[in-house]
Amino acid sequence: MEFITKDSIVALDSDFQVSHQLLWSENSSSERITITKVHVYPGKINKRHKHETSEQIWIALEGKGLLLLADNETKEINEGDVVRFSDKEIHGIENNTEKEFVYISVTSPPVNFRYAYKGEKK
Repeated sequence: MEFITKDSIVALDSDFQVSHQLLWSENSSSERITITKVHVYPGKINKRHKHETSEQIWIALEGKGLLLLADNETKEINEGDVVRFSDKEIHGIENNTEKEFVYISVTSPPVNFRYAYKGEKK
């Protein structure tokens, strides 16, 4: 069993979101999954991107946003919705509201997302 205390959860910050690393390579020995809680700031965008070898599942917890998909397509995502992106599938998120959009991201196989952020919060 692994028990992850809140003190071992790192928050990676960028200009557009903060990502709390709930379970990742730096606080878990799991080789199968990364779990993050992401807060997308109001009016901000996490640009379209893809993960070459990992799929992601997003579970919308609070607010709503606009999924940024391939071919400039978009789809609204609302609190309670779940979306799955396969590996190599283009995805991003735009928070076009005045409230944070919060979701849980489950990534498998795991990714250490530290490379994508400029700093950390405690």
